[in-house]
Amino acid sequence: MLAPGGSPEPRGTKGHTWLALWRRISWLACWIALCTAEADPACPFPCTCDGRGLQVDCSGLGLTAPPPDLPAATRSLLLLNNRLSSLPGGAFANLSGLQRLDLSNNFLDRLPRMAFGDLANLTELQLRNNSLRALDAALLRPLPRLRHLDLSLNGLSRLPPGLFDGLPALRSLSLRANRLQSLDRRTFEPLAGLQLLQVADNPWECDCHLRDFKRWLEWFSYRGGRLDQLACTLPKELRGKDMRMVPMEMFNYCSQLEDQNSSAGQEVSGPPCTKASPEPAKPKPGPEPEPEPSTACPQKQRPRPVSVRRAIGTVIIAGVVCGVVCIMMVVAAAYGCIYASLMAKYHRELKKRQPLMGDPEGEQEDQKQISSVA
Repeated sequence: MLAPGGSPEPRGTKGHTWLALWRRISWLACWIALCTAEADPACPFPCTCDGRGLQVDCSGLGLTAPPPDLPAATRSLLLLNNRLSSLPGGAFANLSGLQRLDLSNNFLDRLPRMAFGDLANLTELQLRNNSLRALDAALLRPLPRLRHLDLSLNGLSRLPPGLFDGLPALRSLSLRANRLQSLDRRTFEPLAGLQLLQVADNPWECDCHLRDFKRWLEWFSYRGGRLDQLACTLPKELRGKDMRMVPMEMFNYCSQLEDQNSSAGQEVSGPPCTKASPEPAKPKPGPEPEPEPSTACPQKQRPRPVSVRRAIGTVIIAGVVCGVVCIMMVVAAAYGCIYASLMAKYHRELKKRQPLMGDPEGEQEDQKQISSVA
């Protein structure tokens, strides 16, 4: 075979050409693999990640703090079943794209005010089964896209006002198995899009403090919201009964208490009264002085004993009285009908006998009999 120009091609030139081509292809493949490896984020030890590092699973590893080298592209972070007792500042500072955060089954007893300050895209937050006793009112404000929030199985005894402000996207909220006794209606009014609320297994006190929240629950159910159960623990007359089934008439006494409190607050303020007030000076002998206005402490009015038992008794007595009155009205109506039928029958018989009583022949016979006897 001749090379270009008519000269014969050197032996082995074709093999060297293929070898050079193969080297170039291998070098290009290695360069692409190297670039790809540098683009993929490193998975923090000892967690496991998916192919692109979008989901980081650090659950059940006995961690006492979140891993410091989390990939910035993480979308889902699982930290459940660890030993986290607190969250250091800036633990999620570089995770602006995080959408799901699971911190369930840990030992968290407090959360810093800005613990989730950099998670503006978070849609699901799981804090189930921790040791939270209180929450900061501004804890959830940096999470405008939050849709699912689980605070069950903690030690929460109250929810601070304004906790749910700025959460228009929240759809489900779980407060099960806490120590909540009452809730404020104003705390839940910003949740216009809420669809599921779980509040079971709490020691609810169905008194005046829960009345306004009951009204909010009626509105929540009216617009299609779902509620698991709100069973009363106190008072004992309502123990085990769902708060939604308790009639609003049972809370009429709350208005009386509010009126008493408002009237007590409108009293004219005077000098402070003390129990150890000085004794009045003994009058000197002479003409009786004019009585001076008394400055003694007014006697406090004893609060009226108000209980749900008395309200239930009032309702029962009123029902019994109404029932007796209704029965008496029915009896009177029946008696009137019977009396009217008897009188009608009597008048019919009387009309039948009138022609016989007015017959003149019968009267003449009677007169003849009387004269013969005479």
